[in-house]
Amino acid sequence: MEPSRTENNVTPLRGTETPTPARIPPRNLEAEQALLGAILMNNRAYERVSEFLRPEHFSDPANAKIFQAMARLIDQNQIADVVTLKALFERDQELTDIGGVGYLARLAGSAITIINAGDYGRTIHDAHIRRQLIDIGDQMVNGAFDADIELTAVDQIEKSEQQLFDLASTGQAEGGFKPLDAAVKTAIGMAEAAFKRAGRVVGVTTGFRDLDSRLGGLHPSDLVILAGRPAMGKTALATNIAYNAARARMERGEGEGAVVGFFSMEMSSEQLATRLLSERAEIGSDRIRRGAITQDEFPRVVQAAQELHRLPLHIDDTPALTVSALRTRARRLKRQQGLGLIVIDYLQLAQASKGGRAENRVQEISEITRGLKALAKELNVPVIALSQLSRAVEQREDKRPQLADLRESGSIEQDADVVMFIYRHEYYLQREEPQKRADESDEKFNDRVERWQERAEEAHNKAEVIIGKQRHGPTGTVSLFFDGNFTKFADLADSGHLPDQH
Repeated sequence: MEPSRTENNVTPLRGTETPTPARIPPRNLEAEQALLGAILMNNRAYERVSEFLRPEHFSDPANAKIFQAMARLIDQNQIADVVTLKALFERDQELTDIGGVGYLARLAGSAITIINAGDYGRTIHDAHIRRQLIDIGDQMVNGAFDADIELTAVDQIEKSEQQLFDLASTGQAEGGFKPLDAAVKTAIGMAEAAFKRAGRVVGVTTGFRDLDSRLGGLHPSDLVILAGRPAMGKTALATNIAYNAARARMERGEGEGAVVGFFSMEMSSEQLATRLLSERAEIGSDRIRRGAITQDEFPRVVQAAQELHRLPLHIDDTPALTVSALRTRARRLKRQQGLGLIVIDYLQLAQASKGGRAENRVQEISEITRGLKALAKELNVPVIALSQLSRAVEQREDKRPQLADLRESGSIEQDADVVMFIYRHEYYLQREEPQKRADESDEKFNDRVERWQERAEEAHNKAEVIIGKQRHGPTGTVSLFFDGNFTKFADLADSGHLPDQH
């Protein structure tokens, strides 16, 4: 049989190959023993590590068992020392093999001080994180080699990102009690920042004066539900808010605006972009799509496109995203661009989990809303989620929405910090145009038509944003101007430049 050869066609001498040294996963037995000894010497040392350190973080199983036993005793207000732990060593052969009670005595005898207990704990935890990183890396490599029909490469990336984020979140001791004076200072700082801004906005501006005045802007960590029946303008209002926030960021820096991530599960990114072009150029979106624009209008489209090109507004039009995938992409965008506002169009098109639908739709919506609220808190940004309303609205004479009209309303209303409804009375009036009855005189019919025209005139180009719930402030109604031709909202006082659509 022909001997094996290297790439340089040279046959290596038998027995002269340099063996690859074995790579031992990170561990620090000295730190583990020092921490255990410090706790045995003074149980108060446990308080310095109890928030972030767990038995599974120890590399030595015996040390993990000792730490777990000590933690259990201390949590039960008992003393953890050589005497109280003696019974554990007598029952466990693994602990007997490492020296039994003598091992405990050596741990306690070698401890000098408890001052470094926190440092020992962080060293142990850091080594655990590194071992977990190695494990995730192995899973990534093996998963990429073993192609799973049900798991695409993109799914594998999202799964790995989720594992990495979960790993990064473990052991963080950022929570816990804060003194009241620290919380007061934070609140005063927010109030001062809002006072210095022209619009008195605490969070991200919506771009609408009266709405910002009522809400104080969109607050970080808030879940904002924007609901309405079809054709009310939910997507148009959300798109306008996203544009206004992104434009404020572009023009004034980090002040009132934000980098915006827009998850459009219903419309494509091209359709959304066409809407924005229509709004900015004040040319019907259908004409822009068909290219039916005049020579005079073309420069307006170009100027609008150049303006939109500079906006920090990012669109993801992947349909039926799971909350997990949405979270992964939002984290990535924040890491890369500094995300400040998330818009989701719309709630009922999202999926709760990759594993399939929940037992019922209400339960699935509950999981979605909890996930979105957790995302808002995790990234410390406002999340606007659009939502449909039930058909019960259409059965009432007054069709203004109420909280009970939310589909699967229990969980949505409970998890949301703000619930807003968009309502346009003009839409319903257009469908109530009077028809002459057979037994009706011309005078009575003309009188009904006149009253209907007066109501239609009053409602023309007007929309109501009904704030049905707000944790931070009052509820109420804000009136806005709405131009359906360009799907454009504006403050009523600033709407005079728009063309009359009569």
